[in-house]
Amino acid sequence: MTSFIHPEAFIHESSYVDDPVRIGANTKIWHFSHILGNVEIGSNCSFGQNVVVGPDVKVGDDCKVQNNVSLYKGVELEDGVFCGPSCVFTNVNNPRAEIERKSEFLPTIVKKGATIGANATIVCGSVLGEYCFIAAGAVVTKDVKPYALMSGLPAKQMGWMSKAGGRLKDDLICPVDGTEYELQDGYLKERQT
Repeated sequence: MTSFIHPEAFIHESSYVDDPVRIGANTKIWHFSHILGNVEIGSNCSFGQNVVVGPDVKVGDDCKVQNNVSLYKGVELEDGVFCGPSCVFTNVNNPRAEIERKSEFLPTIVKKGATIGANATIVCGSVLGEYCFIAAGAVVTKDVKPYALMSGLPAKQMGWMSKAGGRLKDDLICPVDGTEYELQDGYLKERQT
């Protein structure tokens, strides 16, 4: 990879960006953040204060990563992901200070449009489905279905959320934009007209 920082990207003077990286147009990296090597960041992203990304992390377009979040090696954010303040991604399931386990890092994939609330913890090795919604403070220990609303410790499914971010009731109609959904084999999908 060769470094490329789009001329329309903004990096605050208090932040550090290592080589090589790729940063897309209109992406903003705010105070006291650190982007490590071999990181790819798309366009129209926003990284709050004190964010660490990398090494070897991929972030899609239109992502928002709030203050005090670290995206470690193995984390991938697809397009349109929201990471709330101080949410946590782990990278090893059984850490010990006296034992190095960098060869045991597990991947964590956050699919398009997912939301992770403030202070939530995502245990490594999980896939968070498209447009899922992880409540503030939840601890995710396994894969999450698309559109699932997860809450608690450990996180359990409490319902469904629409693409527009509305909590769905039994009629499965989005209260925000009126989109209709349906369940198929335990998975929520937009109803096709």
